[in-house]
Amino acid sequence: MNRTDTLLRLKRFRVDEMKRRMASIDAMKADLERKLSDLDDNVAREKQRAGDSDIGRLAFPSFLRSIEARRENLRTTLKEIEREYAAAQADLSSAFQDLKSLEIATEQQSRRAQTRLDEIALVRHLRKHALRSA
Repeated sequence: MNRTDTLLRLKRFRVDEMKRRMASIDAMKADLERKLSDLDDNVAREKQRAGDSDIGRLAFPSFLRSIEARRENLRTTLKEIEREYAAAQADLSSAFQDLKSLEIATEQQSRRAQTRLDEIALVRHLRKHALRSA
């Protein structure tokens, strides 16, 4: 395996690793969004239950404050994950461009090498036929 093949494998691995990272971030983002939705559902259920009793009406505001703090923490974490996703997306784009540049350069190098080999074969063929006719 030559140096170019090793470099190509490394670039492909980097692109694959970035894709896995983005998938992981996507999963975390979906999980946080689900938790936010669950909190909203939980608040609606507790609000209904709080109306059924005097103790519930007294405890509901403190419950609501704790849920709001939790919701704010989840939103902050979600914003951080979105920033991380944007950075990962930029990294993936860069890694993909590096891979494609190297693939194109390798392909051009292969074409030049094949052209040289074709020229050598043609010259040999012409020499061989020139010697036969002489």
